[in-house]
Amino acid sequence: MLTQAELDVTTLGERTLPSPLHLASSHPGYPYVPDGARVRLRVELPEGPEAALSLERAGPRERLFFRPASTRAALLTTGGLCPGLNNVVRSAVLELHYRYGVRDILGVRFGFEGLNPEVGLPLLPLGPHEVTDIHRMGGSFLGVSRGRQDVGVMADTLERARIDLLLVIGGDGTLKGAHALAAELQRRRARIAVVGVPKTIDADVGFVDKTFGFETAVEHARMAVDAVHAEATGARNGVGLVKLMGRDSGFVAATTTLAAEDVNFCLVPEVPFTLEGEGGLLAALERRLRARGHAVVVVAEGCGASLAGAGAERDASGNLRYASADADIGPYLRDAIRAHLERVGLPSTVKYIDPSYMIRSVRASAADAVYASALARHAVHAAMAGYTDLLIGRMHRVFTHVPLALATRERKRIDPNGELWHAVLEATGQPA
Repeated sequence: MLTQAELDVTTLGERTLPSPLHLASSHPGYPYVPDGARVRLRVELPEGPEAALSLERAGPRERLFFRPASTRAALLTTGGLCPGLNNVVRSAVLELHYRYGVRDILGVRFGFEGLNPEVGLPLLPLGPHEVTDIHRMGGSFLGVSRGRQDVGVMADTLERARIDLLLVIGGDGTLKGAHALAAELQRRRARIAVVGVPKTIDADVGFVDKTFGFETAVEHARMAVDAVHAEATGARNGVGLVKLMGRDSGFVAATTTLAAEDVNFCLVPEVPFTLEGEGGLLAALERRLRARGHAVVVVAEGCGASLAGAGAERDASGNLRYASADADIGPYLRDAIRAHLERVGLPSTVKYIDPSYMIRSVRASAADAVYASALARHAVHAAMAGYTDLLIGRMHRVFTHVPLALATRERKRIDPNGELWHAVLEATGQPA
């Protein structure tokens, strides 16, 4: 059972320095956030001990831990690409430079690799000039990488470079690395703050109601669904198949299905399905074609886990490589559909689209740009106040501080009995 102690966050020490933001006089309607401000974990309060659980509210503090004039800050992005990475970097740099007066800001190149001297990537000086236009681009201005680095080596690099605060922008694996790094620094009693910004189009970070990049991914994924729907309806017994990202969680596939309103079958990792037999997908698809003459199928990449054997290819972080021949559900499903329809003598056309790398590398939408920038500012507020080993989350539309140990304990997944999946079943008409 979750306890309040698990929701409490860590600080480096007492805050004794006045903030340079002067919100009381310059922004009287936007006051500093007191340390005691909390956000309830649950809106629908359950009976029992969890009814009173709460997260600390994020926001600017009146007193700081770090002296801005002598603070050295660093930022890194790592993991997979995601719309909004550059927005976070730019907004954090501008907040540090203009609002707090921090002039010593560094970019760590290619994720955690940039903290390993053996890789040989020098730290990149950052300021307003260097980040002027990066929000207009997709991808990552600083670069990303996968794979673990030795936390001791990374801690050594931060201490040697005299870094005071590190903003880590990434998803589940990245945030686990940030937690391990923060724990090592605390073990050394190093006064270095590590603050995470949750990034993933999969929307699977725990205790966070929204991650940046998700809305952009869904919008571009809907374009792919619109395309295969046009292809499917333009051919006799046409089938449109779209594979979308979603390693362990099918939020992109499910939400795209609801947004497109033309999907007949949505397959996600959280809900098992079978291909063969009267109750399988192929038989249901055949019935749909005989009745309506076309069909659209959306599948999340994580459904390919059932295909992978013990020797399946994995990436540098140890994750199953869903684009590999061993686990790629898209081509497998395409070929299975073609073979079944040919076997039952139903002339058909199957069109397959995999927009995975397109939807994660584009420029952030307006909504994601706004959200990413807000996360960046709150990350700077937290770090300057001396908070560490936490990420900036949001709960009930209020920004919060979430301990990294808690947020990375388990991935957020679709509840097969929950409202989202019920909506998918209603929208598609597919069997439960």
